[in-house]
This record gives sequence, structure tokens and C-alpha cells, in this order.
Amino acid sequence: MLNIEKITEDGVLTVLLDGKLDTGTTPELSAAVESDAETAEKIIIDMENLKYISSAGLRLLLSLHKKMMPKEGLIIKNVNETNMEIFEFTGFADILNIE
Repeated sequence: MLNIEKITEDGVLTVLLDGKLDTGTTPELSAAVESDAETAEKIIIDMENLKYISSAGLRLLLSLHKKMMPKEGLIIKNVNETNMEIFEFTGFADILNIE
């Protein structure tokens, strides 16, 4: 299960995630942010309460990263230790902007 909260302010879309981002929930997140990604100048993904991310979730983040490159970009915040290990192991820590 994944709870998604979106806040849009001054062209910045902040997405707060709570739960697991896996094969079953990635389409839900994709649907929630795709239309906003067209108009947002920057997307911030707050993973403070994200317990797990699968390869499907990583692919979605990479896709959003590529889509937002011509703009102000995609920022990943508040990554817990377990998810940071996944980012580092897969090399995504070198690709994505993680704060």
C-alpha cells in the first residue's frame, strides 16, 4: 500500500510518500504525478515515510528525472538508510539528485 500526498506551490510539486513503492503501487504514483510533471518546474519526492522501493519504483524515478532535466529537476529527500542502500547498490545515487 502507498499513500501519496501532493502539494503544489510556486511551480514546485512536492510528493510525500508513505508505504511501499513496488510493482503494484508504481502505476498509482505514475498516474498521480504524470500530469503535474508537465506543468511543474521542479518535483520534490519526500521519502521520509517510504519503507521500500522496488525496481519498478526506481524506473519511475529515472523516468521523472529525465522528464524534469530541462527544467529545475527532480529532487529526492529524506531517504531512509535501507532505501539509500538500494540507491547506492543500483548506482541510482550517482544519477539522481538525493538530498
